[in-house]
Amino acid sequence: MMRAIKHLGWLLGAVSAAAAAAQTGLPGGAINRNLGEMDYGVCRGTDPACFHDWPRAPATKYRILVFTRTGASRHANLGKVLPGGLNPALGEDNVVQRAMLRIAAENGWDIDYTEDVAQMTSLTGYNAVIFLSTSRDILDDAAKTALRQYMRAGGGFVAVHNAFGTLYNWPYYEGLLGGANFYDHAPARDGDVVIVDGKDTSTRGLPSRFRFHDEWYNLVPFPTRVRFLATVDERSLPIPAVADTPAAVVATMGAPGARLPAEIVRPRYPSVVGRHPGHGTFHPLAWCQYYDGGKVWATTLGHDAKAFEKNGQPGAAEFQAMLIGGIKSVMGQAPFCR
Repeated sequence: MMRAIKHLGWLLGAVSAAAAAAQTGLPGGAINRNLGEMDYGVCRGTDPACFHDWPRAPATKYRILVFTRTGASRHANLGKVLPGGLNPALGEDNVVQRAMLRIAAENGWDIDYTEDVAQMTSLTGYNAVIFLSTSRDILDDAAKTALRQYMRAGGGFVAVHNAFGTLYNWPYYEGLLGGANFYDHAPARDGDVVIVDGKDTSTRGLPSRFRFHDEWYNLVPFPTRVRFLATVDERSLPIPAVADTPAAVVATMGAPGARLPAEIVRPRYPSVVGRHPGHGTFHPLAWCQYYDGGKVWATTLGHDAKAFEKNGQPGAAEFQAMLIGGIKSVMGQAPFCR
């Protein structure tokens, strides 16, 4: 009897290890070795056991909060810095905020938007909190505490584009992003988005491949324990015309396409540190996970203003469909991460 119990325990352990390996292995091969797998001290991954499904009032109206505060670089699609408070007046250049107002209206959601950190200390009334191209250190201690408690109460979080260039020195936030962070990117260019999991709410019904223009972030650490939803096919990216581009980079990215002007991409000084050419055959750009009691949907896409406009650029409709699906899933309006 004891032998049977031990064997069952070993078998369950082996199954669990295999499942973990499926999420934390090396998609794309050895190029991604040692780029991740840190311990953030919370329950995270694709197991719903990491979600705090505590009793809560049923949602009669879904509410989202869009946070676009920037502490350093600011993407042009955010427009001018917003004044304090909740829902201040927008200018014509605040493209992202205006787009989110439209998307919320089309989906019947209530929406607030802000760049005021004081508004981030009470999040309990929102079904989703969205960090959209935020940058650097944009939360104080009170706001960090509020975000953590919001997630632990089963909150929904959505990270878009330069949300990956935010709060580098707060490990909890890095884990929230899937154990990943922005490292660098080449010049923005066209490439092919490839859907690797078409069953998710955010990807269902999308073409398996579509053209898009973005910066194609490289990530260190590499996301782990997440359900990968979409990648970029690096073979579809034109090679920047830099004289000292290593042969290994060219081989990884495929045959050259249309080349960008060398003066745009050539660094001021030759690099004296290591290079990170990309993620090779598996370069993720969208995924989902449970984190510390809550739900997270993340994408590195969203650099251009036209990505948020109707028919603004090739792939804009697909990108917006992914974003809408991701928001619905973390709010509980649609199935999450499956």
